[in-house]
Amino acid sequence: MKKTKMIALVSIFTLFIAILPSASATPVNHGKDKALNAELKAIAKKTFTYFKDNTDPNTGLTYDEIRYTEEGKIEAAHTSPTNIAMYMMSTISAQEMGFISKEEAVDRIQVTLNTLEGLEKWNGLYYNWYYTKDGSLKTDWGQFISQVDNGWLSAGLMVAGQAYDELNDQTSRLVEEMNYTALYDEEVGQFRGGYDAEAGKLTDHHYGLLYTEPRVGSYIAIGKGDVPSEHWWKMYRTMSPEWDWQAQIPGGYEEVYDGITVFQGHYEYNNVKFVPSWGGSMFEGLMPGIVMKEKDIGTNALGLNNQRHVDLQIQYAKDKGYKVWGFSPSATPNGYSEFAATPLGTSGYPDGATVTAHATFLALDYAPAEVRENIKALKKFDMYSKYGFYDSVNVETGEVTEAYLALDQGMIMVSIANYLKDGIIRDYFHQDPIGKKPEELLSKETFSIN
Repeated sequence: MKKTKMIALVSIFTLFIAILPSASATPVNHGKDKALNAELKAIAKKTFTYFKDNTDPNTGLTYDEIRYTEEGKIEAAHTSPTNIAMYMMSTISAQEMGFISKEEAVDRIQVTLNTLEGLEKWNGLYYNWYYTKDGSLKTDWGQFISQVDNGWLSAGLMVAGQAYDELNDQTSRLVEEMNYTALYDEEVGQFRGGYDAEAGKLTDHHYGLLYTEPRVGSYIAIGKGDVPSEHWWKMYRTMSPEWDWQAQIPGGYEEVYDGITVFQGHYEYNNVKFVPSWGGSMFEGLMPGIVMKEKDIGTNALGLNNQRHVDLQIQYAKDKGYKVWGFSPSATPNGYSEFAATPLGTSGYPDGATVTAHATFLALDYAPAEVRENIKALKKFDMYSKYGFYDSVNVETGEVTEAYLALDQGMIMVSIANYLKDGIIRDYFHQDPIGKKPEELLSKETFSIN
């Protein structure tokens, strides 16, 4: 994932866990709030200028971040696999919303694909950081291959290949070459966090929880046939009740799926049941839903839980007396930190009185009226500028972090496109055979929160 410190934080987290060729004619859903639609489109248009202005035209690689300080503008001229996916899906979103032509979108993505062909890889998987100017490895941060980052890149490639037939052969080949088997622990039935190329070894920790961002990579690896479908059932919904270090002891029951016993556990907040993420942040829970049809297919499981997390993030802000809601990892004046609605996590991150804009837009499909009001409230903090919303604000001090992150800009773009264009990015993802194949895993499960 993005984040200068994310690899270490993810390691800490998991140590404890042991086709249409063109859909440009797809209509905006005019049954929705027209004023909200217009505002969202205006926000998206500004947001896409981040990618237009901060993507190297020769490589098609987007800056990880830009930040405005007293010393001036600082450009983080490196990128990650997730950022690359966000650029491709944001470009498709921009075309779907009419900001650029199909020809421009294809040309932009083609440059990126050609660069991807030549990047240094490990078993077809991509390293965490490359320089945007020439695609060389950024080695001063180590040489790490992340399961979650590669999952997002696969997702972006799948979407691009379904959006534009002329790119499909190339995108399909790149995805097929990405060998997730290399990161899978057959004995445990879970993924390792990644591979440390400098140390020459896989990480000791696994990605154990289902309701976290790495489930995108899990879903894709199953769809590719790199790992067995039983992997889905070997991830934890909650930790076992015997593990008393977690934030609360879960209730629930055991259920058998495909011959595998799953503990269908849940937590409670304000008497509302939910399945926790690790930290309680919005992107852990909701980011996978920008490509996966969790709301439509997982109506008794992931889709329902997404709704609960949105509702409870909003309620948590009210309980804390904050004027806005939306807690998720974001830029800070001094760097980057993990924030969350703390009670929603297995080992929850602090909220830090810090709200990030991308969390609002991830909630669009679940709480559009509340999103509209939150957008108004965020603008009162003077967060809205050249490229849309700055990344975060401390709601107690009013201090705005004047930074834009490719990851967060991408989540905003894709969330808006999905909302205005009736799930267009999700449609492309599921039109790919890899995205289609595991759909039964989403539909057959029932969480213990019903």
